[in-house]
Amino acid sequence: MDKQACDVGVVGLGVMGHALVLNLAEHGISVAGYDADQQRARALAADAPADRVCVASSEAELADLLKAPRCVLMLVPAGPPVDSVLESLTPHLSAGDLVLDCGNSFYRDTDRRAATLGPKGIGYMGVGVSGGQHGARHGASLMAGGAREAYNRVLPVLRAVAATVDGEACLGYMGAGSAGHYVKMVHNGIEYGLMQLIAESYDIMHRGLAMSDQASAAVFARWNEVELGGYLMEITADILSRVDAQTGQPLVDVILGEAGQNYTGMWTSQDAMALFVPTPTIDAAVVARNLSDLEAERLEASRTIVRREMPSIPGRDTLLNDLRGALYAAELITYAQGMALIQKASVAHGYGTSMLEVTRAWRGGCIIRSGVVRLLDEAYSTRPDLANPLLHKPFADEVAQRQERLREVVSQAARMGLPAPAMSASLAYLDGYRSDRLPANLIQAQRDYFGAHTYERVDARGVFHTAWETD
Repeated sequence: MDKQACDVGVVGLGVMGHALVLNLAEHGISVAGYDADQQRARALAADAPADRVCVASSEAELADLLKAPRCVLMLVPAGPPVDSVLESLTPHLSAGDLVLDCGNSFYRDTDRRAATLGPKGIGYMGVGVSGGQHGARHGASLMAGGAREAYNRVLPVLRAVAATVDGEACLGYMGAGSAGHYVKMVHNGIEYGLMQLIAESYDIMHRGLAMSDQASAAVFARWNEVELGGYLMEITADILSRVDAQTGQPLVDVILGEAGQNYTGMWTSQDAMALFVPTPTIDAAVVARNLSDLEAERLEASRTIVRREMPSIPGRDTLLNDLRGALYAAELITYAQGMALIQKASVAHGYGTSMLEVTRAWRGGCIIRSGVVRLLDEAYSTRPDLANPLLHKPFADEVAQRQERLREVVSQAARMGLPAPAMSASLAYLDGYRSDRLPANLIQAQRDYFGAHTYERVDARGVFHTAWETD
């Protein structure tokens, strides 16, 4: 290709970057790619059409290959690697150029980087990308944040590589500044919650009901055809059906029970706490992953803290029926927590996020795509400023109709001695959120007793203090 012939540049040609370049090229967009790892660069050169893709040997050559004003997409791991790439790339950019960080960067880092590049006239956007390698190659969910004019400029590129549902692209403008990365962070927090809920359901089947992995796979496959249908349910059925070629055992049974994390779930919990938004299901999912990493300690504890009797449990069909309803209710509650956080953060961080833009992006392509997103879309179409989907009656009714099944499953899991932290947290959140009275009055009294923190009264305005030890 001729010099300055490429429409966009892509820095980072790993799994996601490689796939995205091929997706862009397939949609008629010429790409210049670069990666410091020459093996990755050679792999792309071997796979990509030569009339649409150039592979640069340096950041300087990459910049030289791009049409002005330049547009560069970064797909590199969050944290220091992003800063390293920007340090090397920025000297070769000019005022009017635009950089899109398409990784899982922490939103405050995105704000910092945008503020650094702004005085140089270089635009910076945080674009959340969900859908994994398959999404990057065949259609992803895209959550863009930054200046509206910058979004409008790159919209044809984003629309080309986005997944589509009913002929509409699964992408949206999440708002100003770091809104795109913030929404992607919460998306991943919801993902943590949903994965933990599904894992707890599997555990109840596997250890509680002594079901084989094939039998569990069949249940998840059936559930994927009803209200629980979604990407995570679909892949769970596939995973449980897979046989390990080396041992002949179910593959899931030879996978170590330790779950890593990429910090986005933890960031979601941390920011929710900073904004005073309760997200206990997501919090429980993060804690469950941390607990899974304590393998040596858990092994020792399993020998020292022994439960000697297993109580009788209801029949398999009865418990599975309850589990189906409980899982759906808990999933709805998880989405509700995440959406409430996005709504609160939009105001706190000045994003101006449209919740309908969020649901539009999540309809397809992303990991958390499911029928629940349609319910969310309907809720925010009716009430755009809805503080929490549980305040929308049709959404709340779906939960209310299944709340007794959630109670039963949490109770049965406790009787069986099986951990169900996300299920339990979802139920506690539901009961707390629907309570017109909570015992926080006692907590206020305790704080006033030991620290003179004062309290408010239900029958008078103002703040009050009691001299507890003398009155």
